[in-house]
Amino acid sequence: MIILRFIIAVLVLNTLGNSQQRKIKLDIMDKNDISLNYLFYLPEDYKDDKEKKWPMILFLHGMGERGDDLELVKIHGIPKIVNSKKDFSFIAVSPQCPIEFVWRDKEMLIALESLLLKLVKNFRIDKSRVYATGLSMGGRGTWAIAAYRPDLFAAAAPICGGGDSETASRLTKLPFWVFQGALDTVHYPEESEIMIKALKNKGGEVRYTLYPELHHDSWTITYDNPELYKWFLSKNNNNN
Repeated sequence: MIILRFIIAVLVLNTLGNSQQRKIKLDIMDKNDISLNYLFYLPEDYKDDKEKKWPMILFLHGMGERGDDLELVKIHGIPKIVNSKKDFSFIAVSPQCPIEFVWRDKEMLIALESLLLKLVKNFRIDKSRVYATGLSMGGRGTWAIAAYRPDLFAAAAPICGGGDSETASRLTKLPFWVFQGALDTVHYPEESEIMIKALKNKGGEVRYTLYPELHHDSWTITYDNPELYKWFLSKNNNNN
């Protein structure tokens, strides 16, 4: 059975200015024998407005941040942004993949699904504005979780990581913005472009940014770009 320890009580609270990012373990009974830890961020204004529902971003890290040290998850991407940006206007959840898995594994997809459903149930999250993004292994994981539960998301932004083109038909109602370094030799541009072509062939909505001078790290510039977050907020899953 998956044992995800969901303890809403704060285990560790990191405060930089008004930003709060917490290290938490889950407590959910599910199908596999896995323990999953995650970072959880609530905007400062969350506690002030008891009626407002907030958009949420699911962030999936890369291969090098796997394990059981949540400090590693803060190195790149959304966890790094929320520790420096006081007015970040999303709830953010950044789980850590155990060392023996990758995000695309079925066990991890089940764990991510359980995590998202539990958070939506326990926090004031706008179910119509849940977004997925990730880099490298997490870019591949973004494609995978979106295909596994496309109904949970309003949009997705995979960075330097391809997906399974056979799943494209499941993704046609979900807008994508794909980011890729043209000089990447870890996850080649062709991996992203195969998914883009498959989506377009199925009538999907996909936007593509190819950075001509970047190698594998196409995520720093992407997550620093305010246009990404504006794009997220412009997308709304009216089915949720």
